[in-house]
Amino acid sequence: MENSRESLDFSLILASSVHDMKNSVGMLLNSLEEYIHESDETDPAQEKRIATLQYEGSRISGELIQLLSIYRMQDQRLPVQIDENFVMDTFDDQIARNDMLFQTRGIQVDVECDDNLRWYYDNELVGGVIHNILINCARYTREKIVLAAVVENNQLCIEIADDGGGYPSAMIDAPINEDRGVSFESGSTNLGLYFASKVAALHVQNDQCGSISLANGGTLGGGRFIMRLP
Repeated sequence: MENSRESLDFSLILASSVHDMKNSVGMLLNSLEEYIHESDETDPAQEKRIATLQYEGSRISGELIQLLSIYRMQDQRLPVQIDENFVMDTFDDQIARNDMLFQTRGIQVDVECDDNLRWYYDNELVGGVIHNILINCARYTREKIVLAAVVENNQLCIEIADDGGGYPSAMIDAPINEDRGVSFESGSTNLGLYFASKVAALHVQNDQCGSISLANGGTLGGGRFIMRLP
């Protein structure tokens, strides 16, 4: 009983600390964006350092939000609000959210989606998945990302593709592998894909459940992240 209580207390403390860290990182990112807007710096080396700071800050912020969301999922305190949304609006929100990151890294983002395409999903959670994948793509892509959405087999298929080196074959075979563990060399915790799979699984219609998958190739020849929502 005592160990259970200690575990509960630690979880609450950790969640509170993560929340505070998320807010602090958000303030740092806002300050960095203000500096970028006000600076007349054109030195390529300086621009590269700024782009690195922005990417790392966005990545940390995204992972902290994912941690909080997963904690609330496990504690059954994460509200899920599935409403009808325009997919293009969701895309536009996440592109605008990362616009400065794309600019500083010289990345072109194209969208392939019918303006009138609508679907039922939790806009905040699905938007969070798209945000995290876009940040990851910003690190590995060379110069272009394509964000697309179509309806296939009565499911909304959202795809985020880049022209980078693609996903490792082990990740394609098993996007969610709890035995893979943490890579200190690459800094990968597999948190982003775990979060994406949990969000997809929250979307259920009749006997269909949302899912994610990874692939390589396509028109850009790099990595492809696919989320399917019934």
